[in-house]
Amino acid sequence: MSSGYKFKNYNKMEKRINILGKGKNALKPLFEMAGYLKQSSLGTGLQYLIEFRVSQINQCAFCLDMHYKDARAKGETEQRLYGLSAWREAPYYTERERAAFEWAEAVTAAHVPDEVYQRVSAHFSELEMIDLTMVVTTINTWNRINLSFPNVPGTYTVGMFG
Repeated sequence: MSSGYKFKNYNKMEKRINILGKGKNALKPLFEMAGYLKQSSLGTGLQYLIEFRVSQINQCAFCLDMHYKDARAKGETEQRLYGLSAWREAPYYTERERAAFEWAEAVTAAHVPDEVYQRVSAHFSELEMIDLTMVVTTINTWNRINLSFPNVPGTYTVGMFG
C-alpha cells in the first residue's frame, strides 16, 4: 500500500530557474543582509545553529547540507547538530541558545506570543532581538527560495557563496 507521497528523484528533477544566475539583482539584498548579520553580536556560531534549526523545520535539504558544513567548518560539534531538533531535552545547549531556538521556532511559525518574547528578551538586548529576528526571517526566505528553485543537496562546499 502506498502512502501517496512521492519522493523527489534528483536524477530526474525538472529543471527550474537558476535563481543564482538569473536572480542576482533580486538576491542582492539577501546577500547584503548576510554581510550585516556576520558583523552582529550574535556570533556566527549561534547563527549557524539557528539557520540549521529553521532549515530542519522547513525541510530544505540543500540548506541543511550548507549550514551543517559551515557549522562544522567553524568548529560546531556533530552531537549538537544531530540533537538540534530535540534541543529542549538535550543538555548541551546554553540557556541563550535555547532562547534563540524558541524564538526561531515561534517566528518561523508566524506566532510569537508575549510569553515567548518575555523569555527570550531576558537573554538578548533589543538590538540582538532585532538581529535574531533578521537571522530567522532571512533563513526562512532562503529556504523558500531554494524550495522553489532547488539546488541539489550535497553539492554545497564551504565558502561557495563568499
